[in-house]
Amino acid sequence: MRAGTRWIAGGTWMWLLGLVFAGHALAADSGEISGVVRAGGAPLPGVAVNATGPVARNATSDAQGAFRLTALPDGQYSLTFAKSGYLTQRRTLALKGGGTLKLVVELAPPAPAADRAAAVESAPAKSVDGLLMEEKRATSSRGDAGAGRVQPAPRPAAVAPAEEREAPPPAKARRARGGGGTLGVATGHGGPMPSRPRGGEDPRGNTEQYVSPGLNLWTDADKDALSTFAVDVDTGSYTIVRRKLREGGLPPPAAVRVEEFVNYFHYDYPAPTDLPFRVALEAAPSPFEKNLMLLRVGMKGMEAKAGVRKPLHLTFLVDTSGSMQAADKMGLVKRSLRFLVDQLGDQDTVALTTYAGSVREVLRPTGMRERARIHEAIEALSAGGSTAMGTGLELAYRQAWDNFKQGHENRVIVLSDGDANVGRTSHGDMLTSIAWYAQRGVTLSTIGFGRGNYKDHKMEQLANKGNGNYYYIDTFSEAKRVFGEKLSGTLQVIAKDVKIQVEFPPKAVKKYRLVGYENRDIADRDFRNDKVDAGEIGAGHTVTALYEVEVVNPRTAWAIARVRWKAPDGDRAEEREFAIDGSMMRESFARTSADTRRAVAAAALAENLRKSPFRESWTMQKARELAQSSLSRESPEELELMELIDRAAKLMR
Repeated sequence: MRAGTRWIAGGTWMWLLGLVFAGHALAADSGEISGVVRAGGAPLPGVAVNATGPVARNATSDAQGAFRLTALPDGQYSLTFAKSGYLTQRRTLALKGGGTLKLVVELAPPAPAADRAAAVESAPAKSVDGLLMEEKRATSSRGDAGAGRVQPAPRPAAVAPAEEREAPPPAKARRARGGGGTLGVATGHGGPMPSRPRGGEDPRGNTEQYVSPGLNLWTDADKDALSTFAVDVDTGSYTIVRRKLREGGLPPPAAVRVEEFVNYFHYDYPAPTDLPFRVALEAAPSPFEKNLMLLRVGMKGMEAKAGVRKPLHLTFLVDTSGSMQAADKMGLVKRSLRFLVDQLGDQDTVALTTYAGSVREVLRPTGMRERARIHEAIEALSAGGSTAMGTGLELAYRQAWDNFKQGHENRVIVLSDGDANVGRTSHGDMLTSIAWYAQRGVTLSTIGFGRGNYKDHKMEQLANKGNGNYYYIDTFSEAKRVFGEKLSGTLQVIAKDVKIQVEFPPKAVKKYRLVGYENRDIADRDFRNDKVDAGEIGAGHTVTALYEVEVVNPRTAWAIARVRWKAPDGDRAEEREFAIDGSMMRESFARTSADTRRAVAAAALAENLRKSPFRESWTMQKARELAQSSLSRESPEELELMELIDRAAKLMR
């Protein structure tokens, strides 16, 4: 989107119009009309777009619903948007000064037969609260209030709600052939798994749901020498489990994602110099199995310069349904948002939308010079009613789209317990719409709260589609960590679609196993397919992956790591290769860095909590020994890891 574009929202038919004047110096025939056609919130391809006026132009919306009409002289244009199975939309617009007119057009299917006499006509634009709003009047031959109402568009056949699809097993989640090491059976991708609380949790009425990501087993290098996955910096699984352990109960195994345990902790990897991140490899004999090696692949993102970061334009979407009434939900949401607002600078803006039985725009994009007004809007939030998340997302994205600034960070932040229906939009359409906005620079993060009815999988899935982060906040201390010390990494992306592929040459490696990242698996052939979505890295973020490897020829480069990524606003990918060499090898695991020992300790805790078959060798006793030996600064998070290992070990007896 070009800088200076102003977006115009409103109307029964949900048209969003924007007009930008690039300056009088532009040629009179350099105007442009472009935008996107949608149905039910999802991009609609194959729409015929025709413009008549000083010149005639036509186009067809592509797979993303996008269209573009260029080289338009100034003047008045009549536009039609037509596709079989939908009501044709017509519009008359004026183009001046070689400007650009941006549109987001929502088509609707025909009304029922009795209502087909309904017609929609437009009234002149008028100013409302400082915005140009387009007023539309629906008229009907019957005079029914419901005539002309937009009905949800049918879902594209290729997109089905997640709950209706059977997820395929991860590419590496299979039994390996051949002896040696610990073998196990994959848990598979089961459906939503209700939490079975113990100890301090009341099992009555508990409707928490988690989805098992499966389990990576051994892979024979001579059958598949490549391991490919997307990076993941989410930490929601760790904080959910921390809460459960501190309340005296074990988590359901499906709630445990190993990589989110490992990536919760701080690692002192070397800082990058010429790239957005730096890769650090380290390997040593495994502390669990004599004939195996452990390989750590670490990445460190470039830190944001002190006092220098992109302006943030945040749209908070707060779940105010009845399920959010508890103090650890709405109370903690409000406290967390107030803290976040106090971390923002003069160049940042905040908007606030809520959803329950209906959606409400509480606060339009507001700068920090009106911080007190923002705090008042947050403090006035209260919970009550049912939930329609899909409709709330539509309004939040509309706010973010109105306030979009090219080159800045534009993000929607959902704060919820995830216990929601999606409203009139199907789950599949909602995910498609989220991905569409993410591709155009409006990302989405999800922040989870509460217990008893928490829907972990839904919150993680939304963030994955939105190219954002997924966090779970169980205490105000965690809120300060996410929105304070980790703010730049949480909200400022330095690289997107980041993929890692590790090659294990069969002449040097017999078999290998990636520990975790089951639901971030990417087909090997798609490593260089830049249309395949992957993960994002924020400023200062670290990413860590662990492999168990049976090496048969340690004198060669037995592991080669490749990383592929795009710039935050770019479409072209870059790639770098890093091969393991003697300087990265340690004679014993005791000689590895504290970073590696801490990562393996966290992974061992997760392996035991998810009841992995590998826990037979990755024991809790060994996890505690590694955590103890990794104490480098005796920071609260390092001591917390030892605390959680002790709590879990006691509950497992």
